[in-house]
Amino acid sequence: MEKKSDLGFHAYIRGIILIGFALLMLAFIITGNIIYYIAPTMMPFIYFATAVFLLLGVIQIIRSTNKGQEEEQLCDCGTDHNITGSPVTKLLIYSIFVAPIILGFVLPDKLLDSSVAANRGIQFGSGVLNDQAKAEQEKAESPSRAEAYLDDPDAYFDQLEAGTTDPEEHITADEYYTMEGFNQYYEELAEEVLEQGHIVVTEENYLDMMTMLDLQLERFIGKPIEIVGFVYREPEFEDNQLVVARFGMTCCVADASVYGTMIEANDAHQFENDTWVRVTGILDQTDYNEFRIPLIQLREIEIVEQPESPYVFPRFSF
Repeated sequence: MEKKSDLGFHAYIRGIILIGFALLMLAFIITGNIIYYIAPTMMPFIYFATAVFLLLGVIQIIRSTNKGQEEEQLCDCGTDHNITGSPVTKLLIYSIFVAPIILGFVLPDKLLDSSVAANRGIQFGSGVLNDQAKAEQEKAESPSRAEAYLDDPDAYFDQLEAGTTDPEEHITADEYYTMEGFNQYYEELAEEVLEQGHIVVTEENYLDMMTMLDLQLERFIGKPIEIVGFVYREPEFEDNQLVVARFGMTCCVADASVYGTMIEANDAHQFENDTWVRVTGILDQTDYNEFRIPLIQLREIEIVEQPESPYVFPRFSF
């Protein structure tokens, strides 16, 4: 009877933990705070996980009843269902699962800010050109296939048989960014924006616009631009420099990156980090850390409320 009671107790605790996770995710969904952690494209998985956790929790609760334990004891699977370990060990194991549930309900939801940007670094524009330059540098530093063969023919043929010298792995960023679908999409987007005569960067098109400006900046120099973001500064910035930035998220908060646009203005020092602003100005270009980046010559800067959706997300339209 004691073993039966012990099994029922553990099944009940596991059911409560599963239902607790389901209720935590449901609370995030209802309050809308889920946007602080998950990209919209991942929401179907959150709905599915919530339903599954709730279902499994109910099943565990049913298993904890007398009837459920009788079926457990009568099963002829050849497995000992008794829970081993000291009470302290069991308490520590369950605490690992209970603590995130309690903290999830108690701690306030916090938006990523400039302190996180300082740790992760910032990408000016979309980072496309930076990636391209790094790929070209790595290619220049790595030995060619001919050099590898001349240095050690036996090792080269061993790598060839293992498939590690496949030319596909040496595709450069420049070759990737001129692939038909990618190139055509941003060419059409550039034509559309040029017809409008001004650049309006919104939450929906943020990363597309940043990529377009990286690839075709020369075509847009001198055009009016409007953008909303939070203020951020690198330690080496001049007093008249700041960045208007947004966190971009592909999957979840773990892969969030900072994408920003350089602003130069005499009164830039008046705006503190993490202040949300709307900036209008004229698009220009400058060099920063040996990279060409977009620059906004400021016309007007206005403090605004934090947007309902503070993060931006890729659309993968191409």
